Amino acid sequence: MTILDAQAVIALLREEAAAEEVGRLVASPTMLSALNAAEVLDQMVRVFGHDAADIHADLARLQRGGLWFAPVTDEVGILAGQLRARHYHRTRRAVSLADCVAAATALTEKQPLATADPALVAMVRDQGGQVHALPDTGGNMP
Repeated sequence: MTILDAQAVIALLREEAAAEEVGRLVASPTMLSALNAAEVLDQMVRVFGHDAADIHADLARLQRGGLWFAPVTDEVGILAGQLRARHYHRTRRAVSLADCVAAATALTEKQPLATADPALVAMVRDQGGQVHALPDTGGNMP
């Protein structure tokens, strides 16, 4: 199983450089935290101008295909807060709280996190976790 961060799903929906690889990942068991699902909807609507109902339908389609939405449990929430407090730096490692929830989900589940975010990759690796690196919008690997 692979844990996806929100940007991985956004890359799939926007047909960015990582879309093909993320498509392969979601064809097998994958997980996205419920908070990161909210982040996908927010970004796709607010930033990229898509209709909320369309994005909700896209997420439902991915769920029917096997993507599982993981709840943000007490354990994941506390770990996410600890990760952000320990690793966040405005310029050197600007990880959002949502990034930390994705990382905490992967670390708790002991599964790789699929992401193109270099700061998130570094944080997960610093914590002893596994990463499935994805290309960013320009095709660069973290």
